Amino acid sequence: MTGIRLPLGEWAEALVEIVTVTLGGLFDGIRAVFLTFYDLVDLALSAPPFWIVIPALAALAWIIKGWRLGVGALVGLLVIVGVDQWANAMDTLALVLVASTIAVVIAVPLGILAARNDAASRIIRPILDFMQTMPAFVYLIPALILFRVGVVPGIVATIVFAMAPGVRLTELGIRGVDKEVVEAGFAFGASPGRILRQIQLPLAMPSIMAGVNQVIMLSLSMVVIAGMVGAGGLGGQVVQSLNRIDVGLGFEAGLSVVILAILLDRITGALATRRVRRPRSTKTADTDAAPDARQTAPVSV
Repeated sequence: MTGIRLPLGEWAEALVEIVTVTLGGLFDGIRAVFLTFYDLVDLALSAPPFWIVIPALAALAWIIKGWRLGVGALVGLLVIVGVDQWANAMDTLALVLVASTIAVVIAVPLGILAARNDAASRIIRPILDFMQTMPAFVYLIPALILFRVGVVPGIVATIVFAMAPGVRLTELGIRGVDKEVVEAGFAFGASPGRILRQIQLPLAMPSIMAGVNQVIMLSLSMVVIAGMVGAGGLGGQVVQSLNRIDVGLGFEAGLSVVILAILLDRITGALATRRVRRPRSTKTADTDAAPDARQTAPVSV
């Protein structure tokens, strides 16, 4: 209306072009690493027949949560086989596991840094807000340019989209540790690193595991978007059903996504609500600091 326009889009395009030209080799290396991880996980899930993988996953669910989840996992995974989506489901599960693992590996150290350094926290929080509010489709544009069509752009977009809760809940958990317990550790001569490892991280573990749960759930919510850039799996089936207006295929693929989501949510949720192991204290604090830590340890989320 006024004839004045900020060329933000042109600046972003120029920045991506500069990065592509100057760091093309680096992104090719990252693409190769991500693709290798994905291929290995996908091979581990897809190579064995389903009648071996399903009992293994059901047994894992039984051990972590109980027999109800074990039986539910068995029935749900058999439903996926029954609708002929097993191979696609394993491709999707591999993508989610790789993306969420990388996101957690990045998120937890950032959360620790933000919890221990207020300046870092003030810098990280706006970046996380930007990552969470920016539409996920926008991430695909530079990802496609930098990593080309395939599963890797989907993994990268998923990492960016899903990482924020892991950072926030890690910071929240560490900041929520009782200050008296930390001060007791310092009083008995423990180093900051030892206090982090043996007091803060164990006591913050429920919050951290809740963050891991959210990272996995958000990663799974990105499978359809990843399918739009050639990642395949259940997301590719949903996109295909949308293009064909195939209600049956869309329902079967969507139901398979729901089953995987419930299974992953229950398993990670059970890990988050387990009793926190009492942190080991310094030798002289065994009789004083440890009981306080045990009393203040959160048990559930």
